[in-house]
Amino acid sequence: MSRSTPADSADFHALYAAHYSELVAMLYALCGDLGDAQDMAQESFARAWQRWSAVVTYDDPVAWLRRVGYNLATSRWRRRGVARRFLERSRVENTPELSPDRVALVAALRALPSGQRNALVLHYLADLPVDDIARELSVPSGTVKSWLHRGRNAMATLLKEEVAP
Repeated sequence: MSRSTPADSADFHALYAAHYSELVAMLYALCGDLGDAQDMAQESFARAWQRWSAVVTYDDPVAWLRRVGYNLATSRWRRRGVARRFLERSRVENTPELSPDRVALVAALRALPSGQRNALVLHYLADLPVDDIARELSVPSGTVKSWLHRGRNAMATLLKEEVAP
């Protein structure tokens, strides 16, 4: 890696300050574990710094960071096994700092197919329009719209069941 200049460092720190929390929130919604989300966000920014001379020239460096974070989350899911992870992480006693509503929301997100979950997280937490989500996930816009529609319906059903007596 070439030497960084003070301007490079300032630009990177500004990107970090503006988008770290947003990236953690997106990754937390994807993986359901705050510690893992923070680790993946840090790794995403570390990779951005390693390639800063290229990343800074991208039209949307934040989209690149989200993609790196998404890829890291996917790799972790594959390594750990979705079923085992769901059972370990969904116990309320493992996450005492979370409200019951947040626990229910994360559990409902985990129950969705990955396409629906990713579309909902990118749309509602990262505040991306449908076309940007399609580009990031490499699928047609119609697929994203379908995932959003089905995901919202599934979430409504799952969350309704959660509050039923």
